[in-house]
Amino acid sequence: MKKLILTAAAALALSTGFASAEDVVRMGTEGAYPPFNFINDKGEVDGFERELGDTLCTKAEVKCTWVTNEWDSIIPNLLGGNYDTIMAGMSITDERKQTIDFTEAYYPPAASAYAALKDGADLKGVVAAQVGTIQADYVAKSGATLLEFATLDDTVAAVKNGEADAVFADKDALAPFTADQGGALVWTGEDIPLGEGIGMGLRKSDTALKEKFNAVITAMKADGSLNAMIKKWFGDDALTF
Repeated sequence: MKKLILTAAAALALSTGFASAEDVVRMGTEGAYPPFNFINDKGEVDGFERELGDTLCTKAEVKCTWVTNEWDSIIPNLLGGNYDTIMAGMSITDERKQTIDFTEAYYPPAASAYAALKDGADLKGVVAAQVGTIQADYVAKSGATLLEFATLDDTVAAVKNGEADAVFADKDALAPFTADQGGALVWTGEDIPLGEGIGMGLRKSDTALKEKFNAVITAMKADGSLNAMIKKWFGDDALTF
């Protein structure tokens, strides 16, 4: 009987998304979207979201570990229980909210932008974007021919080798590939704001965990520490709260 009671209690804890402060929260990320997230020379997850995620866990008094997953299956693997959160530069959208829940945004709604080998590229031609992103959805509806790739690096490579006329992505993520920062591409066309900002994705059942992280994000916005972290990783001209 005791075993049955304990099993029932464990099931209840899982259904509410968070059992106790001793639980390990598995933080899911892509590891291929700098400076939001990337794998450093030590083979470890690094970047803005790693630092922020570790800070959120410490302040929320939960133990966390990091898991990497390819972008195109990152939501299905959250729903399948392979990890408990998504911190992967994921924009909050109405479409995604039909499937998963989000914390409040920890990064403001930022501009998306086109980059190409030269200014004046044909933005109604072939445009590369990362699969499953709001940028890919936008390109598909723009009248251009969408060419989707698994990673941001692949989208940039498609422009460099002539497969695509331009790439469309988060401007902050594209910046390192542009001439402004020593890359080969140049900005072209107008910046386009998309989404409701970037938040942490969670299963809809994980309400307690969402509340814990929301409380810390709210506090970090209020005391300025979140803005300071954004500027550290994205520069003084980055959008802040």
